[in-house]
Amino acid sequence: MASLYPFIISPNSVLSIVGLLHGPDKTVPTPAQDWHKATVDVVIPALNEEANIGLCLASVARQTKRPDKIILIDDGSTDRTIAFAQAFCETNGLEVQIIHRKAPIGKTPTLKRQAREFHYDVEFILDGDTVLESDNYIERVVEELYKGPGIASACGTILPLRDRDRRELLQSDNLQKFLAHTPEASIYPKVNWEHHLQQGMSNLYREVLYMLLQRFVYHGQMVFFGGILNPVGCAVAYRRNYLENLFAEYEPILGDDLTNSEDIFIGFALLDQGYRNVQLTDVIARSQEPEAARLPRQVYMWSSSFLQTCYYFDSLMRSPFKAFKRYRKERDTPKDILEARKIKEAYRQPFGEAYTRNYGRPIGWVMFMSALEKIAFPTVLCILALLGNWEALGFTLVAESVLAWIILTIVAKGNRWEFLFKGIALTPVRYAVVVFDFFTIFRFAWDIWVSKNTRWRK
Repeated sequence: MASLYPFIISPNSVLSIVGLLHGPDKTVPTPAQDWHKATVDVVIPALNEEANIGLCLASVARQTKRPDKIILIDDGSTDRTIAFAQAFCETNGLEVQIIHRKAPIGKTPTLKRQAREFHYDVEFILDGDTVLESDNYIERVVEELYKGPGIASACGTILPLRDRDRRELLQSDNLQKFLAHTPEASIYPKVNWEHHLQQGMSNLYREVLYMLLQRFVYHGQMVFFGGILNPVGCAVAYRRNYLENLFAEYEPILGDDLTNSEDIFIGFALLDQGYRNVQLTDVIARSQEPEAARLPRQVYMWSSSFLQTCYYFDSLMRSPFKAFKRYRKERDTPKDILEARKIKEAYRQPFGEAYTRNYGRPIGWVMFMSALEKIAFPTVLCILALLGNWEALGFTLVAESVLAWIILTIVAKGNRWEFLFKGIALTPVRYAVVVFDFFTIFRFAWDIWVSKNTRWRK
């Protein structure tokens, strides 16, 4: 959560608060398709996940909505990911199609190939280091996906995968069978105390960040706009044909170079077409976070990808400047036409890039405010420091931090004191990440105006 001096509260926080006060679209959906009949394939991209693949498969095996097919894409692993996956499936009678690649080619080609080569309704992407904590995770996201044709992706709440979560999952029968049959396997990464400590630090930071973002910022955006900018890609359900059409459009232009994070690009591309990315708060998945030493690189990948995607979809980001034109367009639509629709959908809007270019999208406000926040806040902090305006700098940091702690305490129901102390302890880390964003902004500006290199790829 960042702010722009002297406003203290961030632009996105303002949008979320306004959204929560405004309330959601009260349209009762009348889906044209029955979500119970939707065919679902789970695609698991994995690279050196021998400590996690058993947990991942076990969480799929216990889902209330069983997938029609489970496809494990081993992207050139050099450990025993495939061997342990096969052992788990044999001991638990689970049918999994395993595709092994000799060398890694990345996640983007995996999504593209599976969207084209199979003809199921829903492509559920589950990273090999991610566990579905909620037994009804797939059921809920598929149900939400079919509440309207405008919903292109759905994910749940994502939290870090901790050691305590691994211990709880170890009690399941299918994992016990797997470990008894394969004693050399383990559900804990084989690392020394230093790596274990780094993992704990990363989990602590992510836990606080995700609580603030998902329970407040994203929740407010969901209420106000009916969606978020992009799904959290480690456990997300896509409408397969939407993905197939997306890749058919952008592959001739960009190939597989969908910025430094394909999930962000895909999310924005769907928004540009008038679709929505939704996030649920009632189901949870847990994903292994990168160690603290790798965190700066991960932050750079996500942050730079956001800026790169804003560059590609500038028509969407300019939506606030088209708001009045869009308002007039919507006002002139006869009400009897809207009321006569047999298929009703909350947050309904016209599809197509042409509409985005002419009128923008309501969710474009989030995109614009996020870009303003990401660029302006670290820039202003650096300018205040260079000018020696310590009073203004100190006031901004203290006031913004206090506000963040208050919001974090409010949204962390049941664990308020715990998250208050965690939020206070992690404040220096949070601002270090904000300052690090200044480097990301500089690198992005260099790519755009100096090197002219816009072929970004993870």
